[in-house]
Amino acid sequence: MSKRDEFIAKMKHQLDEINEEIGELESKAAAGREKLGETYDAQVASLQASAAGLRAKIGELRAAGDEKWDALVAEAEKVQKALVQSFNYFKSQLK
Repeated sequence: MSKRDEFIAKMKHQLDEINEEIGELESKAAAGREKLGETYDAQVASLQASAAGLRAKIGELRAAGDEKWDALVAEAEKVQKALVQSFNYFKSQLK
């Protein structure tokens, strides 16, 4: 497996894990909505939009030629880190 394929697989795996955890949190929605009030739905929507952004970057990575690869890797890593930080913050508010 090439470094390119490994990186794409890593990003896809992390996205899948976050999507799974978002699903688990949504099952606890009643308690979260009660605790966070109106901001709960907005934060979930923001997380879903961020996840969609990472999915789009993964698609770009798959289609990218060598000349764009390095720039797209840096962008994908930034999007992934922002998504993980937002998710962890959101999760901490529900505890």
